[in-house]
Formats: sequence, C-alpha cells, structure tokens
Amino acid sequence: MTVPLRSLHRVRANVRQAEYPGQGAGTSRCGLHTTRRQWQSASLLSGLACLFAGVPAATAADEPPSAYDRLWSHSELYSNPGGGFLQSLALSGRLQADATWFDTDEGNFNDQTWRRFRFGFKAAFAGNWGAQLEGDFDLNESYGDWYERLTDAYISWQPDADTELKALKQSAGFTLDGATSSKKLLTLERSNLTDNLWFTAEYFTGLTLAGKAGNDWSYKAGIFSNDGDKEVKAFDAGYFTLLTLARDWANELGLKTAEVTLDYVYQEQDGNNNTPDLSNVLSIYSKWEQGRWGLWTDLAAATGYDDQSDLWGLSLMPFYTLSELLQLVVRYTYVGSDSDNGVRLGRYHREIVSARGDEYNEIYAGVNVFFYDHKLKWQTGLLYADMSDSARDGGASHGWGLTTGLRIYW
Repeated sequence: MTVPLRSLHRVRANVRQAEYPGQGAGTSRCGLHTTRRQWQSASLLSGLACLFAGVPAATAADEPPSAYDRLWSHSELYSNPGGGFLQSLALSGRLQADATWFDTDEGNFNDQTWRRFRFGFKAAFAGNWGAQLEGDFDLNESYGDWYERLTDAYISWQPDADTELKALKQSAGFTLDGATSSKKLLTLERSNLTDNLWFTAEYFTGLTLAGKAGNDWSYKAGIFSNDGDKEVKAFDAGYFTLLTLARDWANELGLKTAEVTLDYVYQEQDGNNNTPDLSNVLSIYSKWEQGRWGLWTDLAAATGYDDQSDLWGLSLMPFYTLSELLQLVVRYTYVGSDSDNGVRLGRYHREIVSARGDEYNEIYAGVNVFFYDHKLKWQTGLLYADMSDSARDGGASHGWGLTTGLRIYW
C-alpha cells in the first residue's frame, strides 16, 4: 500500500458525513508539502485535519465495507490459502509524522518531521512457513538517501498453532513499551524507562522460539547478535539472550485484559555494539483493562558494565476510552541511576540537553483519536519532564513538551 499524504489530493471535508455516511457531502482540496528536512507546521496540521475529515468511520462486521476497509484492502496483493506454495502476499509498513515543541529552562526546540516510514512485504507459504522483508526509510532526506536499514528480514515456521520459530533479522522487544510495536503505542513516544533500559535499535539478527503453554501461559526465548548492522548480520560481535514468560489472568479475574509479563535479558559486553552497555535487564510489566478503563505498568531494573550505572525505573499508565473514536491517556515515568550520569533524556528533549543525569521524573497527558483503530490515528501529548544531575555537569533539565502526530500502518 502506498499512501503518502501528498497523494490524497481531494478528500471529503464534511465531518458529519464522516460520522454519519449518507448525509450531506462536501469536498475540499487539501495537501502537504515538504522541504528537504521538514514540513512547515501549518501545512502538516492542515493536511492532517483534511485527512481526518476525509473517510467515513469503520463499519460493523455485518455492514458493507467502509471506505477505510476498501482502502486498506489494497495492501493484500494475493491470497489463495491452501492453493499452492504461495498462500498470500501483502504489503506491510507504517507512516508516522510528528510536530513537536519543547520549552525548557535550558532552551527550546521545535520540529516537524517524518517520524518513521517503513515499507515491505509479508508472505505466507505452504507448510506454515512465512517470511517478511521490510525496510526503514528516512523521508526527511533527499530521495537518493532515503534508505536507512532493514528492519524485519526473517523467515518463520509454525509447527503447530501455538508455536513459532523465527530466524534472521527481527524485533527484540522487551519492557512494556519495547515489546509494544510503535504501531500500537498509546503515547507518541515510548517511555523514558524503555528509552534507557531497552535496546532501541530494536531489530537484530537472531533466532527465537515463541509459543503458548496451555490456555493462560505464553513464552519466548531468543538469542541475538548485538551488532545493529543495517542488514542481516552474522554473530561476529557480542550477543544477548531474551527470555519472556507471560500469564493471562483474565478468565480467573473476570476482566477483559489481565496480563502479567516477565522479561529477562543477559548481554555479553562488546565495545562496538549498538546497544546500551547493560549486562542484565529485568522487567515486570502488566496490562489491565475492564470496560472503558485500563492500566499498563512497568517495573524494571538493569545492571551496567564499566561506566554505565545500574538503573531502575517505574512506569504507570492509566487510560480511559471515551468512545471508539477518543481515548485519554496519562503516564508517570521514573528512572533513576545508582551513580552520576546514568540516565539520558527522551528523544526530543535530548535535542536541547544531550548530557545525562541521575534521576528523571515525567508526567504525560494525551488524547488519542482513532479513525480506523490503530491503523489510522492522531495522537497529541503534553509532558513535563524533570532531570536531576548530582554531578552538575550539564545534565539537569526542566521543562514542557507538546507533540502531535499522525500514525498509519498497513
């Protein structure tokens, strides 16, 4: 599926029609333009508004396909289950755009950028074999410099319905936000707990086995090269292992969602790796939902090699779903280090202060607008972040940040 925003030249502009298909119609011409490095804020936001007004909401299963359904169906290139060697072939990818403003005691930062663009293919073959090939592209660069790296580049096999073996380059997800795809995050950015204790390159060459044990338990075990090469990389650097054990308590507790997960990572030290200099990482996280309410939590700790201090962190994220369209999210994040300069700031905050501190506190409040569930959503978040720096060598920071962004995947 290729849906860069600039290709949506004409969209329906009547919001009432988006909510109530069949009532009055109106059209307007909308567009986005880019420079080599960034969008202008007004073009980005007006383009988002045009897009959001443009397509009727998704319909129930027993109703005719919505405009969203019809548009997203074009990502399926071929499907013939049981009909031969190739069972299905589909496009895969995501497009994300951000506009952000930060105002801190140490300085200001604002930017409008293509946050992510990934594109590739996913296939299923006879005998329960599968494969995915997907690349990461930087649309902020000139055309010839778009390509960044391969993300997914793996083959998989399912010997039975509850077990999957996956080899070559794939996501190594652990901690609450690290194990959650950027396609389905409830906030615009992963928490600073994950930013400090997870391996943010995310995609590594490895071998994993995942599956279910009974109705309530699930597991994952993997070994990865910690050399974050742009393509598939042999095990000629260090390595890390990942063990995950999860328990679903929903049936026993009578809740919609009640999941508790334990992640453990051991990493061999390697001076040239693409990961934080951590030897052990332990994360216990949970997801609870009932009715309109939900709560996601993460409690994590890590031990460091050499100059990297030991770390620990806590994330609490309650949310309330007002309707199929709107959701409110609040998150508190704490990250601390055992010694000076063990904690770094979040993605956009680091543009102002790149030095590290030893204690980080953050409050985030946001609203999510789901036009087609997570496949098309608009997210906005306001945060206040405070970093303490006992060493007093430039890592302290206090200030506000506002980010709004579009998230699409197919």
